[in-house]
Amino acid sequence: MEEFSQTIVDLKSLNQVFGSCDENLRIIRKQLKVQVIVDGNQLIIRGEPDAIRKAANLFEQLHRQVRTEGTLAPEDIMRALSELAAGEEISQLRPIEVYGGKRVRPKTAGQAKYVEQLRKREIVICSGPAGTGKTYLAVAQAVESLKLGAIKRIVLVRPAVEAGESLGFLPGDLQAKINPYLRPLFDALAEMMEHDMLRRYMEEDRIEVIPLAYMRGRTINNASIILDEAQNTTAEQMKMFLTRMGDGSRITVCGDETQTDLPSHKTSGLKDALVRLRNIDGIGFMHLGENDIVRHNLVQKIVIAYEQPSRLTS
Repeated sequence: MEEFSQTIVDLKSLNQVFGSCDENLRIIRKQLKVQVIVDGNQLIIRGEPDAIRKAANLFEQLHRQVRTEGTLAPEDIMRALSELAAGEEISQLRPIEVYGGKRVRPKTAGQAKYVEQLRKREIVICSGPAGTGKTYLAVAQAVESLKLGAIKRIVLVRPAVEAGESLGFLPGDLQAKINPYLRPLFDALAEMMEHDMLRRYMEEDRIEVIPLAYMRGRTINNASIILDEAQNTTAEQMKMFLTRMGDGSRITVCGDETQTDLPSHKTSGLKDALVRLRNIDGIGFMHLGENDIVRHNLVQKIVIAYEQPSRLTS
């Protein structure tokens, strides 16, 4: 076991890095398998050489964030640890600012890259399993853009494909039948703005949540347009959706190519787009994996379990 020592210039900022009751410090110690001690004005790190190097780098980057932004969230710790585990540089990514003073922060290395793509590219196509934040982060980035006046409206789109159930058996009119398909998009929006604001913005058409079929024949300008559950589009529907893009608009396509509910003879528009469009400059492609799942920790284990061959015998 080796030891590294560094003089502490700003103990107050370092205490913020350690967190309330050292909660952040406990996570860092466990993940990197190091001992961390403060002795007077010295920060002492003990462990294996590689672990010491990672810990010293982590403390330096987090310390810098506290000094520049004045805040540090648990998500920042988890993202930085994720980036270190992936052998990448720790990113200094500003959080996404939504309404009510809330900040949305990527929690993994993959999510941080995804947010960078959303900010840089006019079209982003993101694939990955459930719980990786594909749609949530896209909606958050769109809400920030609306708040800042970079766009004039948000259009959230989903294909109303039946996953083993029939729309015809659901009660109510057409709107009542399709609302369950759109519910996840409403849930994401509800976390980023007050209910009254969301209702007003929808009445003013500044926010629109619609089935994919309602996009046909439209050209949408100055908007952030997000297609969720894109694996359930056909190639023809995907072409129709992507060509709705007007001046000043940005498009994000999200889906899990392994979870299509289309008939077996239909090719998923998401799978097709990932191949067909891969050589077009200006389109960003992102794949999030099991390590980017940020729901309950059991979700990650469940996703991995279902990727293994079934042990059932006939």
